[in-house]
Amino acid sequence: MSIIIDGERGKKVAELVYKAFSTNGIHGRTDMPEDIVPNGVARGSLDHIFFITLTVSIDYQRDAPSLWASSRKTFDDPETRYLFDPKLLHETPREKIIEDMQKYGLSKKPRKDAYIWRTVGVTFYKKWGGDPRNFLQSCNWDSPVILRRLREDTHLYNGRAISDYPYLRGPKIGPLWLRMLRDNVGITELKNLDKVPIPVDVHVARATLATGIVRGRFRGRLDEVFEYIRKAWFESVKGLSIRDREMIALDVDEPLWHLSKYGCTKRDKTTGYCPLYHRCEAREFCVGGMVRIEGTVVELDT
Repeated sequence: MSIIIDGERGKKVAELVYKAFSTNGIHGRTDMPEDIVPNGVARGSLDHIFFITLTVSIDYQRDAPSLWASSRKTFDDPETRYLFDPKLLHETPREKIIEDMQKYGLSKKPRKDAYIWRTVGVTFYKKWGGDPRNFLQSCNWDSPVILRRLREDTHLYNGRAISDYPYLRGPKIGPLWLRMLRDNVGITELKNLDKVPIPVDVHVARATLATGIVRGRFRGRLDEVFEYIRKAWFESVKGLSIRDREMIALDVDEPLWHLSKYGCTKRDKTTGYCPLYHRCEAREFCVGGMVRIEGTVVELDT
C-alpha cells in the first residue's frame, strides 16, 4: 500500500467545487435530495427536524434521491404520517411500523430499518421530551460532544446495553446529520463544526480519489481509505474562507457528492477515461488510472 494525501491539490479542488456548486452547479445541479421539504412543513420546525433525523438514520447503502422521495411520500400520506411522530412510534406495534415503512419503499431492509427508525424516534421521545434539540442542548451544542454521545449513549433492553442511536451514531451518518441540521434545518447554535469529519460515502470517496487528492496504489477495504479521505479534507480546507468565515470539511460534502453522482461514476474504472471530462467543472484535476470501487472493496492505481 502506498497512498499519499495532496493537500495543496485539495485546496484548489475545494475552492473550485464549492464555488461551482454555489453558483452554476456541478453537472448542472445545485440541489440535494434532502432539500425538498414535505408538503406543509415549515423549514426548521420540529416536524422538519424529525423528517431529516429519521430519514438520514437509514441513509446507508441507499440511493439518496429515491430514499428522500420515499420519505416525503410517507410523510405526506395521512395513514403513514405517524411514523415521524416519536410518541406515536412508541405507541405503535413494531409489525405495523415494519409494514407501513414499506408502503412507499421507505425501508429496503424492512426489519432492520424499522428497528433503527423506531429506536431513534423512541429515544428522543423517552429521553429528550420528543425534541432532538433538547439532546443537542444537553451536549452544549458542541459538535464533537454530540458525535461522542451518539456513539456512547445506551439504554438497557433485556439486561443488555443497546445503542440509543443505531446508525445515526455511525461515522458517515453522524456528521451527515449535523451538516443537515445546519444546512437544511437552519440550526445555528452548533459549535465546533470544523472538528467534524466529512461524511464519507462511496460518492465522496470516488470524487476524492478521481481528483487525486488521495492517490497511489492500494487494494483492500474501502473503509481503510475513508480514514485518508477524512484526513485529506481536514487538511485541504485549512486557511480557506467562504462568505466571511473559515471553510470547513463539511462544506465540500455536497459538491463532492454531486461531482461523483453525476460525473465520476461514468469514468472507466480501469483507465480513468470519462465521457463527461470536457464539461466537468473539475476536469483539470481528473487523474488517469484505476479507481475501482466494488461493494466494500477499493482498488486504486493512480
